Amino acid sequence: MSSWLLLQLVDGAFPSGGFAHSAALEPSLHLRGIGDLEPFVDEVLWQSARSALPFVRRACEAPTELPELDALFDATSTSHVANRASRAQGRALAGAARRVFERDDILRIADHVTNGPAHHAPVFGAIFGTLGIAATETQTAWLHGVMRGVLSAAVRLGVVGPLEAQQVQATRTIVLDRMLASCTHLSVDEATSTAPLLELFGALHDRLDRRLFQS
Repeated sequence: MSSWLLLQLVDGAFPSGGFAHSAALEPSLHLRGIGDLEPFVDEVLWQSARSALPFVRRACEAPTELPELDALFDATSTSHVANRASRAQGRALAGAARRVFERDDILRIADHVTNGPAHHAPVFGAIFGTLGIAATETQTAWLHGVMRGVLSAAVRLGVVGPLEAQQVQATRTIVLDRMLASCTHLSVDEATSTAPLLELFGALHDRLDRRLFQS
């Protein structure tokens, strides 16, 4: 696996559609469900590490199991907003990968996307695994993307400035290492939600009078 490939995939310029979503920050902000930004970011990261990371890892290790993993993830994603957002990001990522890499194995993932739910976590893992990226690097890339997405949303919503967002990211290193150490070997049967309030606020996104993000 080329390090250049990994850098390309985690670059914000790769058109995967993630910046259209706020990870429930927008409804939490408008409905007064957020205090300080840093605890909110940690909550989002832990939620993703415990609920999505097991699917990322398994799909990376066994891309051919994508249909089964996708269906299982769909069954566990009960919030209609989160479910819809996950499908949109999965389809955007698969569509971008299909056009950028033009490989038969990537095309098979893109074909699945047209028929299955196409949730972001299993599609992400399957694409990275198919491209030869190891599970550890794939999980690291996933958490990096989650953090980058919520901090980018915080900047655009006026919660913090760009430099403040970078400061928050710089101080999350120890937390991210702890998440990987705690969650990297979890199976999909052990995936669980850790932030019910975050899910509740996220599910109310469609009720906002004004919305900048899709979720």
